[in-house]
Amino acid sequence: MKKTISIILCVILCSFIFAGCAGGGSEPFEKKTYTPDVRIRGIDLDVRDREITVEASGDDQVHIQYSENSKEYYDISVSDDQMLTMTAASDKGLSDYIGGKTSAEDRKILLQIPDGLLEDLTLSTTNEDITVPGLTVTKNIDISSNGGNVIFENLDTGIALTLNAKNGNISGTIVGSYDDFAIRSEIKKGDSNLPGDKDTGAKTLDVSCNNGDIEIAFVKQ
Repeated sequence: MKKTISIILCVILCSFIFAGCAGGGSEPFEKKTYTPDVRIRGIDLDVRDREITVEASGDDQVHIQYSENSKEYYDISVSDDQMLTMTAASDKGLSDYIGGKTSAEDRKILLQIPDGLLEDLTLSTTNEDITVPGLTVTKNIDISSNGGNVIFENLDTGIALTLNAKNGNISGTIVGSYDDFAIRSEIKKGDSNLPGDKDTGAKTLDVSCNNGDIEIAFVKQ
């Protein structure tokens, strides 16, 4: 009798699991594009499990291409001082976490920004890479990935550049000379070509990497 009851309970449990697998991630993602109708001063993009790729905008406007559904979506807003904020939001139940992972294509965010017109740029994600091409931000850049690489080319910042990675590498080139930057770098379980501390420099470079390498070069403008 006990054996029969155990079998019945097992069958019921398996039914719930398979139903969860069928429901989790079954809703298709819709590709969307967001373009604010005002000039943007700064961007703060904070997401999870999303690859972020930055490109230069061809029309002096900000554009964001992304995919979402009713379970995994984004809150996008623009403040009165022209700061654009994009954060990850979720309405997933327990059954939505059972089954396959969101496809790689639906986990991508493409951010197109005008070169030299932003004052501040902050990018943060988990378990994916952040890739930034050559561009100028007039004040501060802050890039962070927990579980992915931070990759950039010819970044030009007016005041400060902050880079953080955990379980990933930080690599790229910065516009300017070594003497232009006061440097603070922290490395754990990896190699770095930067000094731990350098006090002199009109700009600030702050780099932290845990379980990865730091490889940064300075290039002329």
